[in-house]
Amino acid sequence: MKKTLFSGLLLMALSLFMVSCANETSADQAAARAKVESTTPTAPATPTAQPAPNTPAAPVGPTTVMEFGETEFDFGTVTEGEKVSHTYAFKNTGSEPLILSNAKGSCGCTVPKWPKEPIAPGASGEITVEFNSKNKKGPRNQKVTITANTEPAQTFIYLKGNVEPDPNAPAPTTPNAPAQPNIQINQ
Repeated sequence: MKKTLFSGLLLMALSLFMVSCANETSADQAAARAKVESTTPTAPATPTAQPAPNTPAAPVGPTTVMEFGETEFDFGTVTEGEKVSHTYAFKNTGSEPLILSNAKGSCGCTVPKWPKEPIAPGASGEITVEFNSKNKKGPRNQKVTITANTEPAQTFIYLKGNVEPDPNAPAPTTPNAPAQPNIQINQ
């Protein structure tokens, strides 16, 4: 009984809603349409400034050419926790002063040091990269991105090798590891 009464009330409410929507006259529709069409269009919104990407901009001005003696150094195998350092020599073979605006490692464990002063045409410079193998294991291929007034603006050098676990390091512990269940089988 309650189910039938509830269904009837629901059907009546739905019918009332449909009838009220159908009563909207075409005059009301035309007035609404006229109001929308008569509104003066507004100018498109000005685009908001996008934040600068994390890559530093190359120095402006004329470009030059930077040539490395080597772009990849294999440090072989080291034990976790050791620091590896290598110096990459380069030369400005272009006709304009070379300006290095940034050098950034692929992660915080790879830190480059580069000359901040311009390198004259024909002159040489060095970039020293230090890799800290703490908490790193396995094969490594660390990339350093150098941004300068060259074409293209970014040049890459690599430090690669293998990091073996420290045999003297304490075994890792899991502080909140669940205890092994004690299962007894009664026969």
